[in-house]
Amino acid sequence: MTPRETADRRIRHRRAPKPFVDPWKAHGSIIESERRPDGRLERTLTIFLSGAECPFTCSFCDLWRYTIDGPTPTGALPKQIADTLATLEPPLPDRIKLYNASNFFDKRAVPPVDVPRIGEQCASFAGVTVESHANTIGASTLEFARTLAANGSGLEIAMGLETIHPDGRAHLNKRLDLERFDAAAELLVANDIALRVFVLLGAPYVPEDESMEWVVRTVDYARQRGASLVSIIPMRAGNGEMERLAELGHFTPPKLADIEAVLDRCVAWSDVAITVDLWDIERFVWCDACRARRVERLHRMNLSGRAEPAIMCDVCAPSLVAIR
Repeated sequence: MTPRETADRRIRHRRAPKPFVDPWKAHGSIIESERRPDGRLERTLTIFLSGAECPFTCSFCDLWRYTIDGPTPTGALPKQIADTLATLEPPLPDRIKLYNASNFFDKRAVPPVDVPRIGEQCASFAGVTVESHANTIGASTLEFARTLAANGSGLEIAMGLETIHPDGRAHLNKRLDLERFDAAAELLVANDIALRVFVLLGAPYVPEDESMEWVVRTVDYARQRGASLVSIIPMRAGNGEMERLAELGHFTPPKLADIEAVLDRCVAWSDVAITVDLWDIERFVWCDACRARRVERLHRMNLSGRAEPAIMCDVCAPSLVAIR
């Protein structure tokens, strides 16, 4: 058994049982406003699709909970999209995100026969975002971009970079080297396909006192390779493997003060829209006196791209100063 296979088996062994997932029903959808690199606010529909599990078995991932065993059935994704679109009231949002907890350009996750139909379903949206591992970016990506362009839509690819910290990157079990990420980014930029990048705050094996600095470096790395949007995702436990790494001292969940400080540092870059992911943000909030104000400030900065004065709190301010 290779080291990769050993890591895959260990990570999967520590998972909780996978919940039942119906491949013919989306997990849900959400409409929200999002800032684009030019400062515009877009109304965005995100559909959380059900389908095949990602094959890469990253140490930090918990998206396997929303996938099925085996390949996605032909016709399942178009049905999920159609059912969701049927619930919308006009006017339609500007952008549709199809997040399938896997890789859009993995044939097991998105049957090639369904791709033209999916392109047709997206024709009413100016922008279309799909997520896929950099290793899957290639000819099928360009073909899908051409399909969308023929319908008047622009394609955006969301790729995980996570961290450029050498030790941290080596332990993610992501099967991605920087050269492959660079090649995928270059292909996208050369073909006028927008690039959105995910970066982890609190990546395992990155020393806690260096974590913030490596996030900033990783965001800058993505900028230099043409990313127009970067989403900073605070790292959470809960998938079994992250608990193991925490016990070994290789992972410390970030604090709300860390999330604030990272956005404060990165928001100055005006050539790219940089946001922090606020999903499940309550997990990182521990001061009842200022929690609402702090989260609202992050939300405003995500939308505006402008710095704001820090929140002062008589209850937790001394602790936050010590943390920073």
